Amino acid sequence: MQDDSPAAPERVVVYTDGACKGNPGPGGWGAWLRWGAHEKELFGGEASTTNNRMELTAVIESLALLKRRTPVAIYTDSSYVKDGITSWIHGWKKRGWRTADNKPVKNIELWQRLDALVSSHDVQWHWVKGHSGDPGNERADALANRGVDTVRLR
Repeated sequence: MQDDSPAAPERVVVYTDGACKGNPGPGGWGAWLRWGAHEKELFGGEASTTNNRMELTAVIESLALLKRRTPVAIYTDSSYVKDGITSWIHGWKKRGWRTADNKPVKNIELWQRLDALVSSHDVQWHWVKGHSGDPGNERADALANRGVDTVRLR
């Protein structure tokens, strides 16, 4: 059995978060990546967006950074992202990117991009409770808020 702890050096560990000041409103995303002793912080923002879009963008930008097939453990406090990519997406794809009640999937372009990126890596998904003191989640949250600040200061 493979060690799935955040400290496992053979995999990239990614903590992601999104933030939005108003929904919609100015938003930011942040990610903290670790691989062994290596670390990388990412963040960005949009002037008018939603929290869900920022949660998705944090994961997308993290996976897009990886240039070869890699085992990845993603930690997110977004049930929307985790449930969407591990469960709901299968039905959406079968129904031509429509929900169970036949409505178009919201944020379809982000879900399609995430789906393509996930297929290029060996991803394990983990949900963590937000704002509960998890050091990785707190760091990703701080980065997401920096992303908000970048668009507010423009």
